[in-house]
Amino acid sequence: MVVIRTENLARCFGPIRAVDRLNLTIQKGEIFGLVGPDGAGKTTILRMLSGILPPSEGEAWILDHPISHDPEAVKEKIGYMAQRFALYGDLTVNENLHFYADLYDVPKGEREARIDRLLAFSQLNPHRDRLAQNLSGGMKQKLGLACALIHRPQILFLDEPTSGVDPVSRRDFWEILYRLHDEGITILLSTAYLDEAERCHRVALIHQGTLFMGGSPDEIKGRSRVDLWVLRCSPLRAAARRILHFPEIQSVGIVGDRIHLVFKEGKECQPEIERRLSEEGIEVIFFQRIAPSLEDVFINLLKR
Repeated sequence: MVVIRTENLARCFGPIRAVDRLNLTIQKGEIFGLVGPDGAGKTTILRMLSGILPPSEGEAWILDHPISHDPEAVKEKIGYMAQRFALYGDLTVNENLHFYADLYDVPKGEREARIDRLLAFSQLNPHRDRLAQNLSGGMKQKLGLACALIHRPQILFLDEPTSGVDPVSRRDFWEILYRLHDEGITILLSTAYLDEAERCHRVALIHQGTLFMGGSPDEIKGRSRVDLWVLRCSPLRAAARRILHFPEIQSVGIVGDRIHLVFKEGKECQPEIERRLSEEGIEVIFFQRIAPSLEDVFINLLKR
């Protein structure tokens, strides 16, 4: 069942086309990722789909409700969590949840049970009387998520939900998202973290407001035809600078103590590269082909 559909959705800010003719379909129960660098248009897409920002062109439907003509009906069915902490720092965790329950007209007889469940679900119960401004970054994100869930939405929009939080908090947050998925909630999130995109069922790669590739992470990696090799050598940076000028090479990047390089299509010539480096006094420790990650694919596509 399709729960989100866009048709040539666009948004302009003066002469700037922030989102350009976006066409997406998202199925019920999916975790779908909008993936791209800062300024790609991810937040603008989410704000249009949530009814906050009207589109300049095109249309989108949330559970068959057109966002241009019935935005209030859309808002009742979704939860939206902004990129930046948008709750009230001078209220406690418990008070923030009660405030959002008021905003969404949650029946008073159901509030305490819902709040208790969300606090347990988000592991915030021990901190229910702490001021929101005194929470850690990861706890603030969990509180934002709990507030977005207080009215039991069918679809959840998350704008870079783990930006700026530590790795442990990111892991905990994703465990919560998987539990929400198990309950049948559809999740549309934006992220600039390519390792997070690997956890989504499907992703849309966005650049400068344009969708240029979509599908499951495995499908995208399979279609990319990136011939990725990893090279460990010494000295590392001198080798990277030299390889960058080889005509067979499409892209070069240093990743930790290794070089990731991509050959142009049909130009793989590992022995020749090793020979040239050796002639210049560069020791090759190992040099082998590896399967590209989604990050490798995305960066390579952008460089193209």
